[in-house]
Amino acid sequence: MKAVVFTLGCKVNSCESDSLMNGLSKLGYEVSGNLEYADLYIINTCAVTAEAEKKSRQCISRAKRFNPDSKIIVTGCASEKSPEDFLSKENVTLVTGAKAKGKILEMLSDTGEKISCDDKEFEELFPVKNLQSRAYIKIQDGCNNFCSYCIIPYLRGRSRSRKTENIIAEINDTIAEEIVLTGINISSFKDNDKKLNNLIEEIDTEKRIRLGSLEVKIIDDNLLLALKKLKNFAPHFHLSLQSGCDKVLKEMNRKYTTEEFYKKCCLIRKYFENAAITTDIISGYPTENEIDFEDTLKFMDKVKFSQVHCFSYSKRTGTKAAELKELSFERKNDRLNKLLKKAEQLKNEYIEKNIGETVDVIFEEKKDKYSIGYSENYIRVYVLGNFENIKKVRLTEKYSDGCKGILKNNG
Repeated sequence: MKAVVFTLGCKVNSCESDSLMNGLSKLGYEVSGNLEYADLYIINTCAVTAEAEKKSRQCISRAKRFNPDSKIIVTGCASEKSPEDFLSKENVTLVTGAKAKGKILEMLSDTGEKISCDDKEFEELFPVKNLQSRAYIKIQDGCNNFCSYCIIPYLRGRSRSRKTENIIAEINDTIAEEIVLTGINISSFKDNDKKLNNLIEEIDTEKRIRLGSLEVKIIDDNLLLALKKLKNFAPHFHLSLQSGCDKVLKEMNRKYTTEEFYKKCCLIRKYFENAAITTDIISGYPTENEIDFEDTLKFMDKVKFSQVHCFSYSKRTGTKAAELKELSFERKNDRLNKLLKKAEQLKNEYIEKNIGETVDVIFEEKKDKYSIGYSENYIRVYVLGNFENIKKVRLTEKYSDGCKGILKNNG
């Protein structure tokens, strides 16, 4: 019997899918993460945007084309939000939600809608034996922020954190060279009286440690000192911004100002001079006017982000922002294109700044004649030849979506 666990959306979904794949393997299934022929499909859906929901629904038809007689189980945020949209589709036997995904392995023969309401405790999933260069380790789930545009807290539930000892055990057990600590909002990590900086202080490994997305308020001397003391920390900070205008930030219920955000970026660079600071920005929030948008472009220049994930505002029914009148598609798209252009400029500036530097690259894939991987400061690096594992590389020139380099011992 063959099973496919297909993942849409965030890195937390990927962690949960990896756990399901390992559990299915233990049950005797041949397992794949690619959408291909299988007897059983588990589709792990996303609802962060309307487009993500649409793609989640389309996956059902794609799976059926590979095997019209297959059994399909749907889980994740999109099915939590609208279970009836999936249960009505042919071949779908079971629909679960964004929580209690580990229990799917006990329900493979069940049918109908099984949406769990339990968000009181962090759910330990089936352990993952990650054989890849990078391992994503989930330390937290849920969110209490309730930003005006975001549906995820309503689907994932309230913030809950994993036990520190279980996180440390998984870090020590994985053979991956880089570990990314991830969650829906890892800034809210709290295990009794331990916060994120306390967790970092307990990590003792030679593996490279990278953090997932952070809220700006978590950045302080305690956290940065703890990160500085790690044996091998990747100085890459993804700080969610969403807008560079204080008025829009307040309307989004983002509890910080641009001044506070900028000061935290300066504090990061005090500890890690060449840190990569990346972010997310939404184009065309309903109350954003042209002056607000220009403020965002100026703020991007001020911070000098190394990369920016830009996307258009997507109305999510059930959120506060959904009550507001949307801007036209044309206006949102025009602003998105301007954001993308500015983001590309800033990315190129950061790469150019790093030409001549020596970085540690973990090689993860091969394409044409190149081995490809990411540096500690999240530059995509291309090196001619066939290489694996972590190598020191001197960056030589801008290339494609990153930079060419040569192994340091080759010059």
